[in-house]
Amino acid sequence: MTRTVFLILAAVMFGGSLTEASAQNSIKRKWQRIDSLLAAHYYRMENLDTNYISRPSTKWTIKVQANVSGSKIKTEGMEDNHHFKAEMEANRKATVSVGVSYLGLSLSASLNPAKLMGKYRDFELNINSYGKRFGFDFIYQDAKNFSGWHDHEDRERIELPDGLLSVKTLNFNAFYVLNSRRFSYPAAFSQSYIQRRSAGSFLLAASAMGQHATLDWDSEMQLKMTNIALGGGYGYNYVPGQGWLLHISTLPTFIVYSKTSMTFGNSRIPLHYHFPEVIITSRGAVVRQWGNKFFGLSMVFNFTNIGHEESLALHNIKWHIRTFFGVRLGKR
Repeated sequence: MTRTVFLILAAVMFGGSLTEASAQNSIKRKWQRIDSLLAAHYYRMENLDTNYISRPSTKWTIKVQANVSGSKIKTEGMEDNHHFKAEMEANRKATVSVGVSYLGLSLSASLNPAKLMGKYRDFELNINSYGKRFGFDFIYQDAKNFSGWHDHEDRERIELPDGLLSVKTLNFNAFYVLNSRRFSYPAAFSQSYIQRRSAGSFLLAASAMGQHATLDWDSEMQLKMTNIALGGGYGYNYVPGQGWLLHISTLPTFIVYSKTSMTFGNSRIPLHYHFPEVIITSRGAVVRQWGNKFFGLSMVFNFTNIGHEESLALHNIKWHIRTFFGVRLGKR
């Protein structure tokens, strides 16, 4: 009897061990298959000139970033046959983020110290994607801490404290790279590719900008506008020496659809179309890499111009600067 019980217990334990080992092997095989598929896709170099572009020879990338962004609104025009100018600027946003990437799959987390201390009350969302052919920047900002000044001909300058102007703004820019065989946007902005030799490319682009602003000064002013623009530009990656990359690009897009309404108190201020009305997106970057490490700086600048100074012109400026340091790990 005792021997029988022992054999049964041994069989159960042995069978359980086999089941657990089998499950672990199954999970391991599935992970190896997923890893192989990711690696095959990540290292695929079809339609790329490997004399100009290559992938890093590692699977993991860990990157630390410091980000600073700001925005400004300028107006200029005529009122009662007198010229006026105004400028409002929002508090700058600063964040620190840490990101991890594995074979092109990325995860990151960011921290805004000023927000935690209650010194920054605005909200801003930045989404960037840079592929070998297609990419975009999406920026949404809800800001209530604009401050600035207003100059009116034959009058003293008026200082405008924060809290008077509330602005919700959306900026979007997308691009398509025509010479993706030799020119790489990701090499400059996500470091998921390496630009080995200098190359440039013409770019196709589409832009959109929407804004809703409320100014509570004397009487309330409301501004609502939507702009869609099409155009193109040029980008260039300059490799002055091994481990260096300098990028510059500009994408002027011309507004093809515009809907704007502006009221001041009980009056409606006309905002007539005046060619050229444009949305311009410019980018720049400097990257230095050695061994499995890299660091650098990148910048995105958006400028929107609508209207005319003889009646009313609006200029929107949005910029974002990023510094970064990264380490690549895990040989292929």
